[in-house]
Amino acid sequence: MSRRLAVDGPAEADTRARLLVVAERLLLESGYDRVSVRAINTAAGMNPAAVHYHFGSKDGVVAALLEERLAPLWQDQLDSLAQRRKRGWVPEVAELVDVVLAPLRALAADPTGRLHLHLLARVVLGGRRLAWTSRWFGLSAWAELLRAARPDLSEDEARLRWRFAFGLVLQSCGNPLGDTPISTEVPVEALRGFVVAGLDAGSPP
Repeated sequence: MSRRLAVDGPAEADTRARLLVVAERLLLESGYDRVSVRAINTAAGMNPAAVHYHFGSKDGVVAALLEERLAPLWQDQLDSLAQRRKRGWVPEVAELVDVVLAPLRALAADPTGRLHLHLLARVVLGGRRLAWTSRWFGLSAWAELLRAARPDLSEDEARLRWRFAFGLVLQSCGNPLGDTPISTEVPVEALRGFVVAGLDAGSPP
C-alpha cells in the first residue's frame, strides 16, 4: 500500500508538523538557498516524496511554516478589528499600522523570529505565488480596513498603498536580498512614521 493511502488524519498532521519543525531547524542553521527538499526529507526520516506530497515544494513548506508561526501573532488583533468594523467602528490609519508593527520587536529579538521575517521577505518581495490559507496574508482584508479609514481611496489604490507599505516593512526587517536574516535592531518607530504617512497620504489626482 502506498504511503498516501496508509496515512490517516492524525498521522498526516503529525508528519506535516515534523516536516515543518525539521525544515525550520535546517533553514535556521543553513539558510534558504542551502536547504533542499531532499535534505528536509532525510533529516525528518521520511521517504523522498514526503515534502512534495504534503506541501508540493520547498516554497510550500516555507508558506506553511510562516502561516503556522506568524499568523497567530496578528490573528487575534485582526479578528478583533474586523468584528469592531462590523459593529460600525471606523479605524484610524495609525491603528492599522500599529497592528502590523506590534510583533516586530519580539520577532527581531529572537533568532527564529528573524528567520521568519527573512523568509517572509524573500517569498513576498521575490514575487513567489504561494498558496496562503489565511486571508490576512493577502491584501484584500487590509485594503478593506484602509478604505474604512480612508473612504476616498479606491480599492486599487488601497491595495497599492498596502503593497508599498508591506514592501517597506519587509525590506527593513527581513534582509530579503541576503542569505541570512537581518542582524540589526528593527527601526520600528521610524518605520511607523513612514508607513502611516504613506497610507494616509492625500488622494491621488
